[in-house]
Amino acid sequence: MELQEYKILLDLAETGNITKTAERLGYSQPGVSHVLKKAEKEIGFPLIYREKYGVTLTPSAQQLLPMMRDIIAMREKMEQTIYNIKGLEYGKITIGTYSSVAIHILPQILREFKKIHPNLIIDIREGGADNILYWLDNNMIDFAFLSRPYARTLEFFSYGKDPLVAVLPEDYVTDGQINFPIENFNGIPFIISAAGNDFDIHNALEVSGVDPNYNYSVLDDHTILSMVENKLGLSILTRLICTGYPYKVKLLPLSPSFYRDMGIGMHSYKDLSPAAKGFADYAIQRIPDIWKDVIGVV
Repeated sequence: MELQEYKILLDLAETGNITKTAERLGYSQPGVSHVLKKAEKEIGFPLIYREKYGVTLTPSAQQLLPMMRDIIAMREKMEQTIYNIKGLEYGKITIGTYSSVAIHILPQILREFKKIHPNLIIDIREGGADNILYWLDNNMIDFAFLSRPYARTLEFFSYGKDPLVAVLPEDYVTDGQINFPIENFNGIPFIISAAGNDFDIHNALEVSGVDPNYNYSVLDDHTILSMVENKLGLSILTRLICTGYPYKVKLLPLSPSFYRDMGIGMHSYKDLSPAAKGFADYAIQRIPDIWKDVIGVV
């Protein structure tokens, strides 16, 4: 099998649709079908099941995906190294990140970095904690901007603390309190981030032994803010998530204090491609100052 066949199969695993994969990779729909038939003939077993609403990969093809990702990553790293030896810049960097980081932190770094390295392609994938860890484990991203995961081994470069805050309706009576005791959530209607989206919030409630009345589980942070504004319950989010949005809510630091330790995580810094390593180095250097401007806590 050839590199183009690996890329098509990997993309099909994400889209489940030949037409979408053709559009994303610059092929015609018949062109993708032809490549797949050629690959199946070469290796001697089916790669996809054609279904009414798309395609799925066969179990045999699924077994090949991790190795295909490794081959593509090594090919990319080799090409970047060759270009570096020749004094040229080339390559693609794929980064995983929380949307809050993508909105408030990454744009300035990307703008500065692209001025220095205009020819590099940077692909940003936004997701929750579980999404990002899955992408890392399956070599779908080079590294990630995320909070330090619990019970996981990653090379992790910390750049700042993101305080957890109580999110309350604007007219919620707090009697002048400047902090919100976390035990006050016991038995209270509560809107929780969906499991796997933000493990720091779930962990804070668990270690505190707090048992709110979980009325809603929500994936999108903006939805949580809107629901609190409309008095459907209280919530806990992080300071960064709540930054820059016009929702009519009241934010109070938790008591005791909880933070998510924010940083850049990867399985192996030394194994990064030259382009990825260059961006990671630049981000590690620049983020603390940007973080302090946005959050005020390092």
